[in-house]
Amino acid sequence: MTSRRSAPDLAMRVLQQLWLGGVRDVVLSPGSRSAPLALALDAADRAGDLRLHVRVDERSAGFLALGLTTGSRRPVAVVTTSGTAVGNLLPAVMEAHHTGRRLLVVSADRPDRLRGTRANQTTWQAGLFGTFAACVDVTASTGDDDLADLVARACAGPGPAQLNVQLDGDLLPPDPDPDTWWQRPADPAVAQLQPGAAAGEAGVEPSVTAAGGGEVLPLGPRTVVVAGDDAGPAARLLAEAAGWPLIAEPTSGARIGRQALRTGRLLLTTSLRAGIERVVVVGHPTLSRPVTSLISDADLEVLAVRGRDGVATDPGRVARVLDAVPRVEGPDEPEWFASWRVADDRLSGLVDADVADPARVAAGRTADDATRGLSPLAVAAVVGRAVAADTTLVVGSSNPVRDLDVMAVPWPPHEHRFVVGNRGLAGIDGMVSTAIGIALGRPRAARTIAYLGDLTFLHDTNGLLVGTGQRRPDLTLVVLSDDGGAIFSTLEQGDRRYASAFERVFATPHGTDLAALCAAHHTAYERVDDLGRLAAALDEQPSGIRVLEVPVSRTDRRDEAARLRRLAHEATHA
Repeated sequence: MTSRRSAPDLAMRVLQQLWLGGVRDVVLSPGSRSAPLALALDAADRAGDLRLHVRVDERSAGFLALGLTTGSRRPVAVVTTSGTAVGNLLPAVMEAHHTGRRLLVVSADRPDRLRGTRANQTTWQAGLFGTFAACVDVTASTGDDDLADLVARACAGPGPAQLNVQLDGDLLPPDPDPDTWWQRPADPAVAQLQPGAAAGEAGVEPSVTAAGGGEVLPLGPRTVVVAGDDAGPAARLLAEAAGWPLIAEPTSGARIGRQALRTGRLLLTTSLRAGIERVVVVGHPTLSRPVTSLISDADLEVLAVRGRDGVATDPGRVARVLDAVPRVEGPDEPEWFASWRVADDRLSGLVDADVADPARVAAGRTADDATRGLSPLAVAAVVGRAVAADTTLVVGSSNPVRDLDVMAVPWPPHEHRFVVGNRGLAGIDGMVSTAIGIALGRPRAARTIAYLGDLTFLHDTNGLLVGTGQRRPDLTLVVLSDDGGAIFSTLEQGDRRYASAFERVFATPHGTDLAALCAAHHTAYERVDDLGRLAAALDEQPSGIRVLEVPVSRTDRRDEAARLRRLAHEATHA
């Protein structure tokens, strides 16, 4: 029988098991009940056994941990005190659940005898995340073998888990010597894991079994491969082996090589769509209605491959679900892909010419836009070209990732790019903290860029709240600044019939001075009004975190979307 441990001893044993499970980064939000965990973490960091990151805002802490696990591809823990502190982690836990990321919540708690008594800062926090995270209650009586098994399973994933640690009695260690607060566990089977381990091709750890282990698909049906978020290289390898068109989103890890189409989502609005007979869906595509309509078409043969979370993307419930990416035994007839390649090349040229047309840009401006004349699509093109070999790009939701989907030319293979975003639930929250975490998790990257809208940036400005002595990555945040939510203008509510309410309840102009905000956080800032300067700035290696605000207009967004559709039809009817 295991004797009841003191709170400091239980805290250290939990952290030791996390270390044995591969955890090398821990994010801490300070509190009273979590004091023994905090002291042990401080000692472990000083000993060089793990990296401790302290953040005062639990929501930012959760997304920082999410970014760290995304960048390092290892489990990462976030430690909080009891009460509402735990609830602030819910958005990050939800995103981790829908992407299969190994985010481990270590929530300090009071003993269960105090639940329901209205004791201070005490609630039912065990299992707070419901279906989004498995939870175990760890107490002073939990046996060594049970604790080791529970933590090992939590670290193995996929997806998030909660270790709710009930800390009872005296919280502080009796010996004030920091050397007694932490002891690295002796386990020769555990190799030393350094931050920023080398990434696989395109910087994305495959979330599905690579082509070669799946079923063999017959050739003949006119097939398109759709690669959504986190698809990985397997989608590209299938498309290349079969000679099929590949419609790959920027964060798929498959927008690479000769089969990838730059304007695939636009071409789905043309006559080419009618020729499709079969679709293979890998990853989690979310960026466009034409793609969603395609993969939901009951008249087509739709094959959807499970992601790392065990779920296949099948919004129309029409797909046959596969456990691994299928394979082919040879290339299909070349004429099918050739028709898409010709159209993609032609449409790409038309889009580039349209974006570069100064008369078209000026036509989309109002008198109030005199200093906001840059085209958002032109900005996206510059960002896409800046993603050189060994570069990390973190893309925010809303317009930035969709602009990139139109403007980013597919990248060459074998150059270890890492293009990611929080596409599990496609929210705008926590993106600054996520980007900082990814940069910290990939210190060997040549450079790290984050491309965000202004509302996304403002939603997580607490991500810039990095305390004295904390690790700061070299990170450039490109903020597409249009003073509001431009994406809504391209949706139904952007129709002129709803203009009387649009600005107030959808566009939400804020008028925030980003320069002053950055100054308050001691963060480097530059306003960029020239595409040439933007390209040069993205080629620089920053020291620490810096913000590049790029003002653009949002008055032309609805017309821009219609113009892209017209160009797509022009390209396929030429």
